[in-house]
Amino acid sequence: MTDHEQGSVERTVRVFNLQKYNMYDGPGVRSMAFLKGCPLRCKWCSNPESQQRGHEVMFKRANCVSCGACAAACPVGVHRMADGVHEVDRSVQCIGCRACEKACMYHALEIMGDDRSIDDIMDFLDEDVDFYRMSGGGITLSGGEVLAQPEATLSILMASKTRGHHTAIETCGYAPMPTILRIAQYVDLFLFDIKQMDPVRHKYWTGVNNELILANVQTLLENGFNVRVRMPLLKGVNDSKEEIDAVIAFFKPYRYQKNFDGVDLLPYHKLGVGKYASLGRDYEIEGDPSLSDGDLDRLEGWIEAADFKVRLVKH
Repeated sequence: MTDHEQGSVERTVRVFNLQKYNMYDGPGVRSMAFLKGCPLRCKWCSNPESQQRGHEVMFKRANCVSCGACAAACPVGVHRMADGVHEVDRSVQCIGCRACEKACMYHALEIMGDDRSIDDIMDFLDEDVDFYRMSGGGITLSGGEVLAQPEATLSILMASKTRGHHTAIETCGYAPMPTILRIAQYVDLFLFDIKQMDPVRHKYWTGVNNELILANVQTLLENGFNVRVRMPLLKGVNDSKEEIDAVIAFFKPYRYQKNFDGVDLLPYHKLGVGKYASLGRDYEIEGDPSLSDGDLDRLEGWIEAADFKVRLVKH
């Protein structure tokens, strides 16, 4: 990538995953880069390793034999032995050197957060260009939250557009509007999360107020940028008729605009629950907020009845 293509001084990005052959997050076959760092703390988050910007240690205690190799290898003291048992000191910031990961013969450790050059990311995203062309696909940036690394996001998007890739970003929308607008001209589709309409409940479940989020999605729609609304759905959290009616009322002025691409419903799943213990955190969702097929049909019907395009997306 040339300096002109990059268009930004940012040369690296911190990611926690790269993925190919995605069929859910934008049209066609897509390759994805997942950026680390997020300003929200959704209680149901399926990728808790994405939230903190810094490197983190995922520790699978069941695999550990407390041999002490990681403690000897770590240069900053993240790992320590206490009465012959290995412990992770979460008060010490991991520097991402991966010495512990390499020293562990039992695959008990995984460092989350990989600093990659923008060139490396583009090489990965360019690999499946033939699939993009045949399927109408492209590249999607996700997180975490892509707007938490705006310069890196901008660099990847600009380089992707020079190559003719369709671009999409998944976002919670919690960022200054100037930051979003600077990136928006290189985004073909915003996959924009709407988690709660009530600001008090939104703050309880995600850690932040939603006023900025709602203002930002309105600005994007009013300025002609393509937006698809995405709603993660949890029983007892945001599946009430009142909640759905509030979403419908908010987006009703935009439902016939060409740049409004409808609503995706994303049912709760448990795929990320086990990660919390590996990160030394508690999972705050009590019980099982999964929705039945009947529940999902009802919610989908409410939205369709308001003449919205709606799609159920099950990962």
